[in-house]
This record gives sequence, structure tokens and C-alpha cells, in this order.
Amino acid sequence: MGKRLIIQRRGRGTPTYKSASHRFRGKISYRSYDDVEKEGSLKGKVVDIIHDPGRTAPVALVKFENGEENLILAPEGIQIADQVECGISAPINPGNSLPLGEIPEGTPLYNLEKHPGDGGRFVRSSGTYASLITHDVGKAIVELPSGELKAFNPRCRATVGVVAGGGRKEKPYLKAGNRYYALKAKGKKNVSVRGVAMNAVDHPHGGGNRQHPGRPTTVSRHAPAGRKVGSIAASRTGRRR
Repeated sequence: MGKRLIIQRRGRGTPTYKSASHRFRGKISYRSYDDVEKEGSLKGKVVDIIHDPGRTAPVALVKFENGEENLILAPEGIQIADQVECGISAPINPGNSLPLGEIPEGTPLYNLEKHPGDGGRFVRSSGTYASLITHDVGKAIVELPSGELKAFNPRCRATVGVVAGGGRKEKPYLKAGNRYYALKAKGKKNVSVRGVAMNAVDHPHGGGNRQHPGRPTTVSRHAPAGRKVGSIAASRTGRRR
């Protein structure tokens, strides 16, 4: 018998493939709705900007007027002692969070909620932003960084601006060790062996008298765990012509 596939070992969730929880400074989420945010806005002051090893973007610690403290994804250009607001009547400034229904069209956004009140799910990586395209009846159309147009509930909250740390990918790693430690912080393995270079007992693409998969690389979504490698549930492959 051969070894388990690397994707099987990752999926099992052993410490080798987990992103260490102590590396995250805290949960990045919007405050739970209260009467102040529904009718007006709540002001807060940025007291610190923190490097978060488990994320690609820096985070800002905000202290609100009511005494609460919360971590937010830092937008580009924010500084300590800057003021941010959250709520319906908040101005359209970087770092302020509002419902999509209250944001004008063409505004750059990040940390969009998938459902109202879930705290933010989309566009959280450094240097990314989405654009509010238009308002429609009962929905807001947003263009995500991938170019996909997605409809959201107008009550879903988003933050105005662009996520900080946009030049992260422009700096070269220079050494393999730097890349190893950068990916290890997020629970990812730096070097992976190609399946076609393995033996037949170790991988579905292994074996043969030369390095080739020997079968189609697309595989069903319902394939067993030992076969699920390559293009999983791909609707199409190859270059678009």
C-alpha cells in the first residue's frame, strides 16, 4: 500500500497542516447591530495598527464611543488617532462601514457581508477591493476582484476603501526559506511534489515510463478521496479561444 495523498493529509487537519490560532490577533468582524447604528452612526478612534502574522493585511484596533474595542481590517492611508464610523449615516470615507444600500455607486469596498450580520466574508486580502456597480430592487450589484458580478442584500455591510498592504507581492522572497516561513504561518506547505513524478502506489497520476497522468485530469466532485486530484469538478479545461 502507498501513502495517503497530501490532500487527504491536509483535509484530516493535523497540526502540520493547520494555521496556528495563536498567530491571529483576533477575529475580524463587524459589531453586532444596535439602535445607534440603525438610526445614526457610532464613532471610534484608531488606537493602534497591528501586524497580524496569520493574515496578509494589517489590522487596526478601534475604540468606540461606547467603550467597546474592535479589530478591523486597516484600509490604505489610515493612521493612529484617525476617526472611523459605522452606521447608516456614516460619511463615505475610508475605514467607515455602512450598509450597501447607503453607499453610492462606484465606491471601492472591502469586507463585504454575505448575509446581513455575518461580520464580513468577501474581499479581505491585502490590496483588494470590490466596486459597487448599481442598486436594484431589493439588491445591490457588486463587482468582486475576480470580475464576477454578485448580488447582495442592501442591508449587508461593507467598509469603504482598499485593504492596506497592497504591495505585498511586489517584494521578492529572495530565499526559499523566506517563502517557507511565510506560508507556514498560514498552515501551508512550501514545496509539493508533482503527482506525475510519484510511483503508481502513491498517486493516481504516478507510474508509467514517462511523466504523464495517463488519464483525464478532470475528476468528479463525488469521486472517492483517493482519486480526487487534478481539476476537481471542472466545468471546462484548456485555453479559452
